[in-house]
Amino acid sequence: MFLTQFKINGLAMVQIFVMAGLGYALVKKNVLSYEGLNALSRLLIQAVFPALIFSHMLRGFSFRLYPDWWIFPLSSMAIAVTGLAVGWVLLKLSGLKTNKLQFLSLVAFQNSGYLPLAIAAALFTGEQAEGMFIFIILFLLGFDLVFWSLGNFLLTYRKDVKFRPGSIFSPPVIANLTSLVLVFLGWNRFIPDVLFKPITMVGDCTLPLAMIIVGGNIAMVRLKDLQRKAIFFSFLGKMVILPVLGLILVLKLSLPYLLGFLIVMQLAMPSATSLSVVISRFDIEDALISQGVCFNHLAGLFTIPLFLSIYLYLVMLK
Repeated sequence: MFLTQFKINGLAMVQIFVMAGLGYALVKKNVLSYEGLNALSRLLIQAVFPALIFSHMLRGFSFRLYPDWWIFPLSSMAIAVTGLAVGWVLLKLSGLKTNKLQFLSLVAFQNSGYLPLAIAAALFTGEQAEGMFIFIILFLLGFDLVFWSLGNFLLTYRKDVKFRPGSIFSPPVIANLTSLVLVFLGWNRFIPDVLFKPITMVGDCTLPLAMIIVGGNIAMVRLKDLQRKAIFFSFLGKMVILPVLGLILVLKLSLPYLLGFLIVMQLAMPSATSLSVVISRFDIEDALISQGVCFNHLAGLFTIPLFLSIYLYLVMLK
């Protein structure tokens, strides 16, 4: 039974990384330049991904169907805090003296949107797939608020740089909050198909475009002067300790199947590719981020299906 689950989850990861491999090849073959990759990233964040949020939230979400919707953004905040705590402990154990804030960011912030959405699309169908999409979108509301505030602060910390509250309101956050307001007021029912269908079509481009960008970002990684010790401990915290903690938590609490799957999946995710976006935007030396993101994603080919399969196997035993 476990091997069957591992095969299913492993094949899903292979499908996802095939799309990422396309982005990797496009960059390595100089078909897609650094500037082109940045342009695609801006397109994804500012238009395509918000369209996906609108298309699923306005037609699939209601406060009646999801009365406990607030649990998801709070869970994402709790996961970020847990990641910071695990990262801090590993910093003490490893004795790392440099790039401490970049190390903490690698452990605390995961690829919480694009990769989980792709996994959900590969593993689920019908109502379960729609439910997982909405869970992930609600989860992202909390994640984005924390990432573009605390995460942004950790990566850009300098005494002469002040935190800008407006920075947390990224286009996906605005799309999520706007969707919640429209659903609450009942105005989502009056959106005509002539407007909704194009939004849905644009949103459907999110997953392949996101995976191409992830692969392209990995291709941009500089592998000179590898920070082997820091990479190993970031892998240990992000790809092993956190998903183990997630398994223990959801099984102890006997969480509902899909919610438990979401928590384990999020805790099993590799470091967020958005970390590279932040350091690039603020012209910060990339001493560790790209290396950690790259190797954690490659490790995820094995560790993600492993922990998801363990969860599914243990749930079926109950």
